[in-house]
Amino acid sequence: MNTVTLILIALVALVGVVIALFVYRRIPKKLNNEKFQDDWKELQNFCRDKTTWSQAVIDADKLLDKALRRRKFKGKRMGERMVSAQRMISNNDQLWFAHNLAKKVIADPAMKLKEADVKLALIGFRQALKDLGALKPSEAASTAPVEEVQK
Repeated sequence: MNTVTLILIALVALVGVVIALFVYRRIPKKLNNEKFQDDWKELQNFCRDKTTWSQAVIDADKLLDKALRRRKFKGKRMGERMVSAQRMISNNDQLWFAHNLAKKVIADPAMKLKEADVKLALIGFRQALKDLGALKPSEAASTAPVEEVQK
């Protein structure tokens, strides 16, 4: 073999490795259900007191964004990632309500939240996390936020 053939083989091999790495990086990662379940349970502790409901909604929003990022949905902002994931989400309207509520709470931390809005938002976040595979369906159902929110 001459040097031109060896160089050509090396270039093909290098291009193959680069393509393989690029494809590998684009494959969605499997989510760690235990970590997300622990984070969800921790978030539910905020539901016990009316003064920390806003923190529960914000943390649920952050948890969903973490799941979207780990699943490698495209977008610079969370809203763009939610649009990318909309085919996987079973109730997009409820999820958008929840995300918009979280944005309002971040903009106005003194905002008074209604119990029904908090429940609806947390149910939407929980369902989206289940749809993305971050929460196991059976475990997520047993830790419903509706049971945790106190008047």
